[in-house]
Amino acid sequence: YGFYTGFDSDNSSGDFSEANHKVPEMLDLDPRQSNRTGKHNGETEIQENGIKRHRTSLPAPMFSRSDFSVWSILKKCIGLELSKITMPIVFNEPLSFLQRITEYMEHIYLINKACSHADPLERMQSVAAFAVSAVASQWERTGKPFNPLLGETYELTREDLGFRFISEQVSHHPPISAFYSEGLNKDFVFHGSIYPKLKFWGKSIEAEPRGTITLELLKHNEAYTWTNPTCCVHNVIIGKLWLEQYGTVEIVNHSTGDKCVLNFKPCGLFGKELHRVEGYIQDKHRKKLCVIYGKWTECLWCTDPTTYETYKKNEKKGGEQKKKLVSEEDIKSENDEADDMPEVQDTVHFIPGSKLLWRINCRPPNSSQMYNFTSFAVSLNELEKGMEAILAPTDCRLRPDIRNMENGNMDVASKEKERLEEKQRAARKERAKDEVEWHTRWFHQGTNPYTGTSDWLYSGGYFDRNFSDCPDIY
Repeated sequence: YGFYTGFDSDNSSGDFSEANHKVPEMLDLDPRQSNRTGKHNGETEIQENGIKRHRTSLPAPMFSRSDFSVWSILKKCIGLELSKITMPIVFNEPLSFLQRITEYMEHIYLINKACSHADPLERMQSVAAFAVSAVASQWERTGKPFNPLLGETYELTREDLGFRFISEQVSHHPPISAFYSEGLNKDFVFHGSIYPKLKFWGKSIEAEPRGTITLELLKHNEAYTWTNPTCCVHNVIIGKLWLEQYGTVEIVNHSTGDKCVLNFKPCGLFGKELHRVEGYIQDKHRKKLCVIYGKWTECLWCTDPTTYETYKKNEKKGGEQKKKLVSEEDIKSENDEADDMPEVQDTVHFIPGSKLLWRINCRPPNSSQMYNFTSFAVSLNELEKGMEAILAPTDCRLRPDIRNMENGNMDVASKEKERLEEKQRAARKERAKDEVEWHTRWFHQGTNPYTGTSDWLYSGGYFDRNFSDCPDIY
């Protein structure tokens, strides 16, 4: 998740407090593009068919970051752990990282498709598309979510989409977020824990994912596991921030032995490979069953291996002459230009006979003035009427800093963020003084039953709504 988590530590000295920075003017939201329901925070509309209509716009447009430089903060912190850096709130987006994880569920129809397929190959294709779609919402999202406070939770029930979801911040150092989701029809379980390892490379910040993601298709008695690709945010010193995903993602079907290997390609020379995903599905005997290709920012296709290899050979023949035109100077400059945003408008080359697995959703017309949120993301922090009475007191929607930022009250949001971090520091010192250990509420540390690796597992009981022993974190 890019440089989205790991900053804003409760160990921070406060030297780089956002309250000391002047907040820039708000951007004007074009009323012609506004697609509001006119209802905010407790006034969700009901459609004629009885399904809730979620909001389509934030209460206030985002603030301009043009007067701020990430480098102006980071250059003072060279040699420090990234988890010890407090960033000005203007670099945030009004969501907690726990809500950001929930965006995995935006393309839940792919899980439903996987559940409906009788053929294990088609199930794997849908699961692979779901794994890619999970990172698609990050496209052009260069704001960082708020770091969850220890004990913070987020729940989401979407009857229209057929799932419910719960997550908890189970550790602060290192930051670990655990989540659990289940189909309302008892057809799937989706769970995992995420703790990215951050690296600062001077001009870019890289987040190497840690933690296992597990999807269980209950009807088929199948379990799939994988880990997300590495995410990198470029141009943190100067220039336009842009995102890149790279690395190999292996999705294993622990029931059949089938495996999907997806290669998220690094940008490469002239940005030729920017956003590209290429891979294959193989059976337990390592025989390739199909090839998958596309872009994580656009769409994903699959075709049979023979068709793919034939197409690639023909493409290679046609590209031989083009390769000769690349000079030594061009190759030498590749590293120098690596952090510049490639001016590439290249689309996926469709191979005749391919099957479409997934296509990215269109974003709202005013998305650029709403932190580049998808329609799904816009709805995540909505506080509907009567919700406060049933939510856990630790739910993200009740965080005053995120709520104030969403409403455009940046000065108040900054002060609230500092107050919450100071409260978290004081609580940790008090526990240390009394030699009291922190106990998670909804998840426990255990072993993933399929990989045998350490994992955080859902303890159950959240939706019984007994919140009497929840910590006071806000």
